[in-house]
Amino acid sequence: MFVPPEHRPPGPPPWRPPRPKRTLTKRQEAVMLWAVGLFLLLQLLAPLGGSTVVEAIWFLLSR
Repeated sequence: MFVPPEHRPPGPPPWRPPRPKRTLTKRQEAVMLWAVGLFLLLQLLAPLGGSTVVEAIWFLLSR
C-alpha cells in the first residue's frame, strides 16, 4: 500500500556521522606547553619577587 509523503508519520532524523574529536595541532600543543611552563615558573618566582618589592618599599619608608 502506498502512503504519500505528506501522510507518512515522522520518522527518526536522518543519520549523521558522529563529529570527530577536536585535537590540538602540533603547534597549538607546543604553545600550550610553553604557556603552562611559563605559568608554573611565574608561580614559583612571583612570591619571591613580590616579597623583595615589599621589603624594598618597607626599607624606603622606614628611613
